[in-house]
Amino acid sequence: MFSIVMPAYNEGEHIYENLLKTNEIVSSFCDDFEIVCVNDGSSDNTEEQAKKASEDCPNIKLVTYAKNGGKGYAIKQGVEASKGDRIAFLDADLDLSPDHFEDFLSHMDSEKADVVIGSKMHKESKLDYPFLRKFISFGYYVMLRVLFRLKVHDTQTGIKIYKADILKEIVPGVITKGFAYDIELLACANETGAKIIERPIRLVFTREGGFSRIRFKDIWQVFKDTFKIKRKIRKIRKERKTAASKKDL
Repeated sequence: MFSIVMPAYNEGEHIYENLLKTNEIVSSFCDDFEIVCVNDGSSDNTEEQAKKASEDCPNIKLVTYAKNGGKGYAIKQGVEASKGDRIAFLDADLDLSPDHFEDFLSHMDSEKADVVIGSKMHKESKLDYPFLRKFISFGYYVMLRVLFRLKVHDTQTGIKIYKADILKEIVPGVITKGFAYDIELLACANETGAKIIERPIRLVFTREGGFSRIRFKDIWQVFKDTFKIKRKIRKIRKERKTAASKKDL
C-alpha cells in the first residue's frame, strides 16, 4: 500500500476539494493507496470538511486533535497512522500536484532509492516562486551541506516519499515539531545510509503574501532547531563509533 500524509492547518476553504482531487489523481496510477489527512488543531472548519471527504471516499482517513502542534508534529501523527510500505508527504494546498508521485514511485523502483524528494533546485524543475523563498532555500542548502553532509539541494519542498520501514524507525525519536522536521528526517535517514534521490517538480505558488504562513520567527526557529538536530546527529555518530570500537575489541 502507498500512504499519503497530508497535514492541514486552517485549510477549510479547500481541503474537501483537494482531498478528493488527490484521490482522483493518485487512483489513475495506483490501485492500493490511502490518504491520511491530519487536522493539526485548526480553528476553522478543516476538521468538518476533511471528515466529510473521508465519509465520501473510502481511501481518505482523518487524524485530528484539538491543539495545534506544528507541521512536524502533524507529519509524525500521520506517519504513525499510515499502513503503507511507502509513505509520502504532500502539502494540503496542492501547490504541488499529486501527479508527481507517479514519477517519484517509478524512480524509487528504478534507482533502488529509499527516499525520493522533490527539489526546486533540480535543473528540470519548473517554478513560479517568490525570489526571497528561492534565496532562503539556497541558504538551507549551503548550511545543510556543511552541517550534515547531505548531498541534496532542497530539503523543504513539501512532497517526498520514504520507505516506511526507514521512516517509522526515525519518527519516534524526532525532536522538532515545526518546519525543521524535514531537515531532521532527511539527516537521520542519511545517517542510516539511506539512498536519497531528488526529482524535478512543477510549482505554482498560489498563496498570497509571498511568505504564505511562514513567518520570520518560523525561519529563525528553523535555524535554531537545525543546530539541535546537529547535536543529535553528532550524538548518533559518536554512539555508532563507540559501538564499532567495542565490536573490534
